[in-house]
Amino acid sequence: MAKEGKAATGAHRRGWLRGAPPPRWVRVLPLLLLVGVGVASLTDSVPVDIGFLLGAVPPLAVLAYGPVATALLGAATIAMLTIPVFHLDRPGNTDLFTLGFVATLSVFVSFVRGRRDEQLDLERTVAETAQRAIVPDVRRRVGPLRCASLYRAAERGTLVGGDFFDVRPGPHGVRAVLGDVQGHGLSAVATVASVMGAFREAVLDDVDAESIAARLDRRLVVDSARKEHAELFATAVLLDFAPHGPEVRVLACGHPPPVLVRGGTVSTLDLDPGPPLGLGLAGVMPGTTATVSLLPGDRLILASDGVLETRDASGAFYPFGERLARMTGVGLDQLPDEIWADLNRFSPKIQDDVTLLILTLDGSGPD
Repeated sequence: MAKEGKAATGAHRRGWLRGAPPPRWVRVLPLLLLVGVGVASLTDSVPVDIGFLLGAVPPLAVLAYGPVATALLGAATIAMLTIPVFHLDRPGNTDLFTLGFVATLSVFVSFVRGRRDEQLDLERTVAETAQRAIVPDVRRRVGPLRCASLYRAAERGTLVGGDFFDVRPGPHGVRAVLGDVQGHGLSAVATVASVMGAFREAVLDDVDAESIAARLDRRLVVDSARKEHAELFATAVLLDFAPHGPEVRVLACGHPPPVLVRGGTVSTLDLDPGPPLGLGLAGVMPGTTATVSLLPGDRLILASDGVLETRDASGAFYPFGERLARMTGVGLDQLPDEIWADLNRFSPKIQDDVTLLILTLDGSGPD
């Protein structure tokens, strides 16, 4: 898949102020300030007293250092104020007491921050493990298929939103799904978990895509009945690969059909989509399936609404097929990241979950 361990995450967007380690310049800043004041005080070119700047060193140290390093930097500032060679030894007792209090308070704040960071790191690790269990990374090869995928959750700091996808082998062949539940972010994670669990069971038991769709539909109907005014539903595309041969049956349930890339040609599969899952209609009017015979090198690309409904600054939709036609020479493993980069160039702000699943037949044997 596209960069193992990264495809299903949104962690790349976690910045410094959102829990990532501080950048190098933040760590260097208190040291630069301390050294800069010390060097400037040794020259005669600074006519004004700049010792007051040392009061910023301990608070700056809190942003990047632990209590021990913060205490050492605080002690260094007090020492610099009292050593005659630096010509800063004119502060009164009140100034020294104030700086000592600020340094002591900074050490305490650094200690509290460190403990909170440890707890947050633990909680983040647990959350990431749980979320990856819901929508795990797709293997590069599943049966006769080569796979590539990408997942970017719309809600910052999360790995899973309202989109879901999976590729699973079973006794009736390889089955694949990509879909989008109602809503996005953490509120949709429970629904995603329920749908994914039902899909993995269905792959083992159900013969075709229609039967799998009926099971997912029933799962959402039951879950919705447990919650007042829940009205849970999901759109999805199901792929049913024949155990032997190049045929794949495609069923769309309220979701845009896949795109087929064959050579330099990009086309959308002609499907009659059925209703979304969760309305209790999958067994009554499941929609029309399309059977496609894949040629060597063909790529089936499934995309979520976050791709197809992204708009640029003028309000125009992302022309997915047109943009794909420019990427036919990109390798399978690199294609998801190439589409993601192009999507970011097209839209100033992506507000929905972005999910891609790319599948191609490969009879060369296991990796």
